Formats: sequence, structure tokens, C-alpha cells
Amino acid sequence: MKQLLILFSFLIFSSFSFGQTLKLKTSSVSFVEKTEKGKWGEWSDFVAADLLITIDAKKDRIVVNSPVIQVFTIKSYGEKIETETDKTVPFECVDNNGSNCTIFVITRKKEGNRMQFYINYSEVKFVYNIYN
Repeated sequence: MKQLLILFSFLIFSSFSFGQTLKLKTSSVSFVEKTEKGKWGEWSDFVAADLLITIDAKKDRIVVNSPVIQVFTIKSYGEKIETETDKTVPFECVDNNGSNCTIFVITRKKEGNRMQFYINYSEVKFVYNIYN
């Protein structure tokens, strides 16, 4: 099982560099907003969100198939960051409204390689839990 998870992680991260399409299924979503004082508030409770996220490196596009479809144009691909606890792949993006954001795909190595998908704007952040 551990070898399968390692192989899956390798395939996900290598697919970004080879220009392929990656499809992720979500189970839940949470968000946090900045307060009036400019500090981040508390994360909301996770709510069910059975969605499909598509990362298409050939088209430089990320699509979140939520009830209101979110389309992000990838402006730059960041370097994969690996620490003792996480593997992070960053993307600098612009959404379909012209707003800049940073998207992260994070694998939590000490949590059974659990994956999360973050959309970070200057005033709000969203996190989706990913399942296989």
C-alpha cells in the first residue's frame, strides 16, 4: 500500500512537469477570510463538496467544477517544495474575474499522504480535501 501511495504521489507531481492533465476529486471545502484588522480569521467547518478539479498543464488552466464553475489561467508554475511533512506544488493564477491568486496542491506526508487543494486570494482562502 505504501508503495502505491509513493507511486501515486510521484505520478501527480511528475504530471505537472510533463504537461499532462490531472483530475482531482474533492470531498469537502473550508474557507477563511481576513478580519477588519487585516488578520486571518478562523477556518470554517468543512462542508461536503463532491467536485472535480482539473489541472491542465497543456492549456495552462485549472478548472474547479463547482456549481459556479471557476476557471484559473496558470501564469507561472512554481518549484515543487518538499519538507519533512509536506510536498507542495504552487501555481500563480488569474481567475475568470481577473483576480490574482495562488493555488497550492499539498500532500501531507505525515497524514497518510492526504492531499489538499488551496486557492489563496489576498482576502480569502479556500481549501478542498482531495480523495483518490
